Amino acid sequence: MRALLILIVVLAIALIVGDRVAVVMAQNEIGRKIAAEYQLAHRPSVDINGFPFLTQAVDGKYHDIDIQVGDWSGQNITVHNLDVTLTDVSAPLTDLLNNRTSNLVATTAAARAVVPYDTVQGFAPSGVESISYSPDGMRVTGTFTVEGIPMPATVVVTVAPTEEGIEVTPVSVQSTVGGPTIPLSMLRRTLTFIVPLQRLPLGAQLTAIQPSPDGLHVTAVAHDVHFSNLP
Repeated sequence: MRALLILIVVLAIALIVGDRVAVVMAQNEIGRKIAAEYQLAHRPSVDINGFPFLTQAVDGKYHDIDIQVGDWSGQNITVHNLDVTLTDVSAPLTDLLNNRTSNLVATTAAARAVVPYDTVQGFAPSGVESISYSPDGMRVTGTFTVEGIPMPATVVVTVAPTEEGIEVTPVSVQSTVGGPTIPLSMLRRTLTFIVPLQRLPLGAQLTAIQPSPDGLHVTAVAHDVHFSNLP
């Protein structure tokens, strides 16, 4: 009986070790393909969640897969800390072994990234000198031309996702001490602009934007992602 128990333990350990080896190999292969597909300088970190992995592989269904890309460039914009989570992924084992993507589908792809403020400033109108975070939101400082007269001011703006990208809109203005009062309506005409980040990888479209000290934290979501349809 003791020998049988020892044998069972050894076999269980072997299965666990084999499972972990298989998942590491799969994660490395996914990372390699993503790096090649998006021409990334570094292979992203991939985590296939759930245990055991081999059972998921045989079934061809994975609850969620996390992909940590890091820096990513697209649409003439570079973002930082790009993470993508694929949920309810259907990937039949035979298709994976034969490198076919026609049946690979994710119910949801959620992407998160940070757009640095210097990137936002690159799309701002002339006169903007700095863009930074404040407890009230994103703060824009500069000298703005109002009816032909340059006026220094600090403006608090809102950011919102649109079909064109990140829309920046002034909501309040603080003139410099002793300077003239600038009507908000005039600044809205000159200081409303778009950062053309329309989507993140896997066709994920922007759904939420939150100003933070290190930049704009953006979230994008895609549903019913068919990998064979991706550009």
